[in-house]
Amino acid sequence: MIRGKSVRFGTSVGDAVAVGGGPRKAGSASVARALVLATSLVLLPATATAQQTMLPQDLASAYQVLDAVWDEAPLSFAALAFTEAPATGYGQYTPRGDAVFGAGDTLTVYAEPVGFGYSQTEAGYGVRLSAGFELLNMSGQVLAEQTGFADLRADSRNRLREFHATLSFAFEGLRPGDYRLVTKLTDTVSGKTAAAELPFTVSAPAAQ
Repeated sequence: MIRGKSVRFGTSVGDAVAVGGGPRKAGSASVARALVLATSLVLLPATATAQQTMLPQDLASAYQVLDAVWDEAPLSFAALAFTEAPATGYGQYTPRGDAVFGAGDTLTVYAEPVGFGYSQTEAGYGVRLSAGFELLNMSGQVLAEQTGFADLRADSRNRLREFHATLSFAFEGLRPGDYRLVTKLTDTVSGKTAAAELPFTVSAPAAQ
């Protein structure tokens, strides 16, 4: 029997949780679980804050330029990769040597979004991203999908620049063959969206 469910999972850093009901199933595949394992934040100074009064003028000007370019840039991924294990921090992950998985294996994905907006919060700046995905075969047929399966949230007195999430997916019912996993993000502050795909292969079981 093919079954699917969504798991609620909270982390202590960034307050990222997976939310929502079960995914919509199609074809011969479904999502067994989809969750945010970790979100880590590293702060870089933003402009016009009290903490920046000691910055050299050239560096303060560079941050102002960065702010302007960031706000105009589309939401996108600075990094998106299958990894051997969940990341232990920003940029601290080991990419897989290949994208070949056995049936029922968990797919771990490291993502670094950039270009997101900021809401005004009591803490200062808030990041509000919503994650979704599509699982497709190589002909483009959607086998499973879900929107808003995880909320990525963070608040800080400064603008967050270095932000990462580790997403974990486990699919049931996939036959040996080639597939595409599309990771989607929606910035609920700016309305920007981003999508990027990672191709992968499910290997045939070893002969007995």
